[in-house]
Amino acid sequence: MTTRTFHPGDTPRHSGVSASGLDLQVALYLAGMVVLWTLLCGISHQAPDLDGLEELVWASSLELGYTKHPPAPSWLMYFLTQIFGRPVWLPFFAGQLMSALALWFLWLLGREFTTPRKAFMAMMLVSVSIYFSLRGTIYNHNTAQLWSVAASTWLLYRALRFHKLSAWAWLGLVSGLSIQTKYSAVIQFAAFFLFMLRQGSFRDARNLKGLALALLTFAITVSPHLYWLAANAFMPLRYADNSLEAGGHLQALKHLLSFALDQLARLSPMLVAWLAWYFWDQRSHGVRAKAAERYGAQFTDWDRSFLLWIGLAPVLSTMLISAVLGTRLVASWGTTFFILYGFYLLWWMRGDERINLRRIAVLCIAVHVLIAAGYALARGPLAWHTGRDTRSTFPGATISQQLNDIWQQHVPQVPMTLVASDTWLGGNIAIHRGMSTQVFINGKLEESPWLDESRPLACGAMVVYSHETRGEPDPVLKALHAAAPIQGRIDLRWSSEKSPLIDLNWGIIPPGEQC
Repeated sequence: MTTRTFHPGDTPRHSGVSASGLDLQVALYLAGMVVLWTLLCGISHQAPDLDGLEELVWASSLELGYTKHPPAPSWLMYFLTQIFGRPVWLPFFAGQLMSALALWFLWLLGREFTTPRKAFMAMMLVSVSIYFSLRGTIYNHNTAQLWSVAASTWLLYRALRFHKLSAWAWLGLVSGLSIQTKYSAVIQFAAFFLFMLRQGSFRDARNLKGLALALLTFAITVSPHLYWLAANAFMPLRYADNSLEAGGHLQALKHLLSFALDQLARLSPMLVAWLAWYFWDQRSHGVRAKAAERYGAQFTDWDRSFLLWIGLAPVLSTMLISAVLGTRLVASWGTTFFILYGFYLLWWMRGDERINLRRIAVLCIAVHVLIAAGYALARGPLAWHTGRDTRSTFPGATISQQLNDIWQQHVPQVPMTLVASDTWLGGNIAIHRGMSTQVFINGKLEESPWLDESRPLACGAMVVYSHETRGEPDPVLKALHAAAPIQGRIDLRWSSEKSPLIDLNWGIIPPGEQC
């Protein structure tokens, strides 16, 4: 095996097609992925997933922070709703948009140290992992963070390699957006620090100057949110802290084992695609394929170190800290940990790039189509006919229409513009009533910053809760319902006749004179 030594400013050894020659093909692949997943989820789902619906509700206004999370994902959703409204399919589209953007930055990163075709192969392989495909449709803070982690990784590579101040400045800005997406970005920043420490980057004055600029742009980017945190008792940080509680070391170890197994399952489509390529290649080339040089042998030592430290440190450090401190681990928290793993599979590939690119493309497109079609079938027709109470079959449009009819019977002169409920039920009602209808989450102003604090109930509210959909309602919400002068209950099926009944306990607080 031959190795190359990295020198700052070196140009990677590209062969064959130019990078610009593949840009269109990469863009078409990513666009096709977004359309495929958005279309099939939009057809098969009657309601968004819980996290996606939460973002639709939070996008009612532009805030510097929310009670549970930092604000960046809700900013994007806000602008999308200004263009498209609040259709059911929008969170699926937003999630896939973040997934595709992250993959584009991985493509740019791969081109820095290998040929465009190989970079495209690595990008396609990681695209079929569950985090970029199936869970890429779930627009939550994990999925929304994919693009910024991928972009900051690419920018770090360019900053350390070319010593351009512009790369450092952009690194600080993108990292600031990343931590305003989810605070777990600090795990990725720790991996950056460890790699730079390992490489002796802090001994280079050019890196220190660039790092100072990155920290400045980072500080400017996050300062509004830091102000909001201080003014709001650091609510998202307290929520994050509570989320880590595991209930003891034994329980934490169970979480750790479950986390590791879940990650293997979520990476499995990528491994399946690679193994299918491997057997296809063996049948086609045999001994000749074994004699070819592995693609990984063409990487410099520095590039290999970069991929290993940046790629492995997040998941290994997270699992180690969880084991030592006894903290809880949730599978979805690993969403951004595996973005470089397509390059690890590339490491062991060999042979003609053009042939391998075509084969990887065929296999990855097939995997995408199979998973997307299977998911749509399972979450749509199968869930409906079996009567499962899945969120995908939730009759949000029907519930919204029935409650609006009840409102119009009792308050015909004023439209229903406020729904006091939990995020799931209230959000499903609100999105089908148009952009003017807002959610008063659990009847709490701190959870609903888009409302006028001085008179949130000025134009009345439909108060509703359901034990079937969310269990026991929040005491504040239940007290608000009890205070409603007009009350009632309706029951309807979740989906088919086999499905459970949804109990809708509603109450109307009539508009005041000031409305």
